[in-house]
Amino acid sequence: MSAQVLSQVGRLFSVEYRDRIRNRTLELAASDARVVAGAVVGSLALDEGDRWSDLDLTFAVAEEVNQLDVLEDWTSKLVDEFDAAQLFDLPSGASIYRVFLLPGCLQFDLSFTPASKFGATGPKFKLLFGSSIEKPHFQPPAAHELFGYAVHHALRGRFWQAEYWISGVRDYALNLACLRHGLPANNGRGYDALPADVRAGFTGALITSLERAELLRALECAITGLLQEAHEVQELAKKVEPQLRLLTADWQGS
Repeated sequence: MSAQVLSQVGRLFSVEYRDRIRNRTLELAASDARVVAGAVVGSLALDEGDRWSDLDLTFAVAEEVNQLDVLEDWTSKLVDEFDAAQLFDLPSGASIYRVFLLPGCLQFDLSFTPASKFGATGPKFKLLFGSSIEKPHFQPPAAHELFGYAVHHALRGRFWQAEYWISGVRDYALNLACLRHGLPANNGRGYDALPADVRAGFTGALITSLERAELLRALECAITGLLQEAHEVQELAKKVEPQLRLLTADWQGS
């Protein structure tokens, strides 16, 4: 295990450590003739990020190159040099994303794409070298879709299952709130940036036990929050509200 890795064991990663991983990865790119372009994506693409920002780097490989071969070669180096743990792969279109956990709880998302299809899919993309193509950006989820999933989740029953789905109702409602405030509406990325009063309105949707009354109470709060955030789907919300309210009618009358 390298001295750099040893310095991280027992504490969370530092910005300096994250920068060392970034710089070493860019050195790999500079010395690998198969790699023809590279970019930083995510929160570090637009600014310096913050203390908790993960590392996201993406690279283009020459057309005749098998991108998985490059990914495997780089994985071996990251494991050997930094004791990286390979978590999972996520294919997306022509790209392959590999997610690593490095010492100090640093998440590193590394991806490769054929050069002819390498480009930004959103605003958080900063080209570091080489060239990229123009691509349509991913669009945020539609309010109708988010609301529909939330209603679907509200209909689930058994205690452990109910805890899972009620939390899902809350999360989709919060995603609707993020959409309304122009914040990222996926994976909880915009929650902490929501206005304090919006966040406070969902505090009651946090489940504290698996008792029936507690589950119904949390569900009632999640449904109320969902309906309050249904600005773009008012007609649909009015149509399903009576049925959603039936789910907690017993609790309301007790």
